[in-house]
Amino acid sequence: MKAFVFPGQGSQSLGMGKDIYENYQEIRELHQKANEKLGFNLTDIIFNDEEKLNLTMYTQPALVLTSYGLYTIFSKEKGVKPDYVAGHSLGEFTALTVAGSIDPIDAVYITYIRGKLMQSAVPEGAGLMAAVIGMDSSKIEEILKQINGVVEIANYNSYEQTVISGEKQAVEKAMEILKQNGAKKVVPLSVSVPAHSSLLKEKAIEFAKYLDGIEIKNPNIPVISNITAKPLTSADEIREELKHHFYSPVRWVQSVEFLVNAGVKTIYEIGPKKVLTGLIKRIAKDIELINIETLEDIKRI
Repeated sequence: MKAFVFPGQGSQSLGMGKDIYENYQEIRELHQKANEKLGFNLTDIIFNDEEKLNLTMYTQPALVLTSYGLYTIFSKEKGVKPDYVAGHSLGEFTALTVAGSIDPIDAVYITYIRGKLMQSAVPEGAGLMAAVIGMDSSKIEEILKQINGVVEIANYNSYEQTVISGEKQAVEKAMEILKQNGAKKVVPLSVSVPAHSSLLKEKAIEFAKYLDGIEIKNPNIPVISNITAKPLTSADEIREELKHHFYSPVRWVQSVEFLVNAGVKTIYEIGPKKVLTGLIKRIAKDIELINIETLEDIKRI
């Protein structure tokens, strides 16, 4: 059995997907439709403007457009079909397009809105995220309960890495206490948006109104939920998932465990960089991992 997984924010890189854009008419058409829907030239940002590409509001649609484009060409050239799909945080939107649940242009548009709302959720410098290395997540949960202010687990990334998110002062205090209690390393992340924390709840309500304006269909491939680490199988479930996705933790460890227990032997990471491959290696050592990041990768398979 096979699964396709799609990366989230942080995997962007200038010029990503340029080789498939230059070699395939359908990818150029996909970009053109996305640019028309957005009302600005996202393609130009992806290929030429690193500063803008790293802004959440552009990063999110750029990654969806690029990863979906890579999937389209991989599927066309090699005919490989997944039994399951999953995405890390933002990557879940790409997974939903691949499963036929959301139209790819709608996914690009809605993630642009999502990025804009997330960026405006808290004042610049008021939020913080940090990666905690080498401490069990259950111990982290216990320590966070003792901290005043908002600090919560945002991502269960691997057995060794958990990401916390929330108010800057509360996260900084948690970082200090986690180090004192045996965390090997605690690293602040260079993001200003405290993603997957309750600080985003208000913006999630606003996002829900935009979501109601797009069509969501039942998926034709099971999509593993970030929130429950179980398959999403209906349009209603997916709509509810995406309304809570903003401020709920990403259960990536549990999602990979689900795929292993379901009998998945090969996981393809489709998208720039190899972030998920690195995480999966630490969760499921016997899984075969294949990266689809460039046209060369597709040809090599």
